[in-house]
Amino acid sequence: MATATPPTNLIFPWSDAYSVRIPQIDAQHKGLIRLINDLHSAMAAGKGKEASGTILDELIRYTESHFKYEEGMLRQRQYSNLAAHQTEHKKLTGQVVELRERFRSARLTMSVEVMQFLKNWLANHILVHDQAYARELNAAATR
Repeated sequence: MATATPPTNLIFPWSDAYSVRIPQIDAQHKGLIRLINDLHSAMAAGKGKEASGTILDELIRYTESHFKYEEGMLRQRQYSNLAAHQTEHKKLTGQVVELRERFRSARLTMSVEVMQFLKNWLANHILVHDQAYARELNAAATR
């Protein structure tokens, strides 16, 4: 039986460096990464214009749902920097909503630069902000 090999043209492959060691959050982050990769794949196939609006809408819905879940978990686990993390979530959501509005009004076309923005937007959030809470919560769990 052959094993499936992952596509090699992903703009944003999952890396263990993104793991916060909380399975539900990692699964949601993988979902967000999948949407960014889907958008990139649609662009590479010449279907970026048709798919972009739908995928951006889904990215916003998924992001809002993920942030709500994550904030609830952080509140429950009494994360010390929750207020700043919520502020960061509002900023990130606003950036993607603005991107979608610019796309809808034809002031923006999907391009490599936009894809890099989305990739960097999520990677930076996970590697900086989410890893900060992961260190605190995972240290508390081992005490």
